[in-house]
Amino acid sequence: MTLQPRPSRLKSALLLASLLGLANAASAATQVDNAWVRATVAGQHASGAFMDITASSDSKLVQVQSPVAKNVQIHQSSMHNDVMSMQQVDAVTLPAGQKVSLDTHGYHVMLMELTGQIKAGDKVPLTLIVENAKGEKESIKVDAEARALNAPDHGSMDHGSMDHSMMKH
Repeated sequence: MTLQPRPSRLKSALLLASLLGLANAASAATQVDNAWVRATVAGQHASGAFMDITASSDSKLVQVQSPVAKNVQIHQSSMHNDVMSMQQVDAVTLPAGQKVSLDTHGYHVMLMELTGQIKAGDKVPLTLIVENAKGEKESIKVDAEARALNAPDHGSMDHGSMDHSMMKH
């Protein structure tokens, strides 16, 4: 009779710890939807990136990177005394479970010193760095579609009250 070795408690504990680690990583996920970038004309040096971000835990967007720009910054547009202003911010707060929209009227990503023209239909790679309340950083890769210069910002439109019955498909 041969004895089969039983898994050691250490192996079982390590397996359980790794599974719990995977579950924790999955629960820390940040969702990015509706990512798009404004297409440019030849010689244009800057563009904007827009998206909806939902974090599963209190977090903040601290950095964005892209190979299409030498300089990428997070900005906030605001209106004061009928004057629109835009300034760089260190981070965008992402409250747990709440959608935060980066759009043309508030927070957004500025792609500056572009390496080339961004044409409508191009996929623009973006890497978002999100930091949770514990200081742990998550890197999220997104391919944002470039939209034509005259394309409307659909992200801020309320489609629920629109009558789409007359639209041609």
